[in-house]
Amino acid sequence: MTIDRVAVSGGDVVVETHTGSSEPVLVVHGVSSQRMLWGWLRAESPHLTLLAPDLRGRGDSVGVAGASSLGRHADDLATVLDALGLDSVHVCGMSMGGFVAVEFAARYPSRVKSLVLVDGGVPVAPPAGLTRESVGAVFADRIARTQQHFETVVEYVDFLVSTSLPLLDPADPLLRAYAEHDLVDGSVRLSTDAVVSDAEDVFFGESRFRELTMPIRFLHAQWSVGENSAPMYSSEDIDALDLTSITPMMGLDHAGTIMTSSGAAAVGATIDEALRNG
Repeated sequence: MTIDRVAVSGGDVVVETHTGSSEPVLVVHGVSSQRMLWGWLRAESPHLTLLAPDLRGRGDSVGVAGASSLGRHADDLATVLDALGLDSVHVCGMSMGGFVAVEFAARYPSRVKSLVLVDGGVPVAPPAGLTRESVGAVFADRIARTQQHFETVVEYVDFLVSTSLPLLDPADPLLRAYAEHDLVDGSVRLSTDAVVSDAEDVFFGESRFRELTMPIRFLHAQWSVGENSAPMYSSEDIDALDLTSITPMMGLDHAGTIMTSSGAAAVGATIDEALRNG
């Protein structure tokens, strides 16, 4: 494992590289997440070479100044590849990271060999009643964690499971490692402004998904948050797609698509397919 600090507009983005036997895969986390999201994928697919940045406003990159948006993240990723000496890579994005991956592929198509999108990236209509003005309220559980002090990692894990990760095992050591990366002195390293502005961009920005011509593989969860919840993508959304592959992830909610061993194994298998076939 190596850690690099890459200078971008407003500060340094921190990138963790896990070197395996595969070609490099750039992995892009979600709106309120950070690079330890990929711990489950590393465990299931240790052969993968993963380039995992903390996006601006999150984790070790929380101090990067300036407005956050899908376009800004895409430009940061291009700078990261430049710094690492990479012309083009396969890209995997989860949730908001999928939308960042799409924007990156649209802006820099020659740099993306293929896309793997995990419950995100494919255009989706805003949930009923959601407006630009109400995005902050909808993401209140994510924002709430930044306004609290957590005495222990266990307390923080319990908070995460009780609010946004109900199907995860609080005793999972990978979840503990994920939570530890969030916390410094009991405070969560997450910019609320970045969460809100990025979420606004996902739901109300202009998607460039239809411009893309590289192979796109899409995995989607059965549920959104918790068992029997409505999924992010409806069956009508899925039926309208014409992609390289579409994989339903039954028995998993949004977080479980990558933060469980079964979800990570399915994502790893899809990345392997992309590496073999483009």
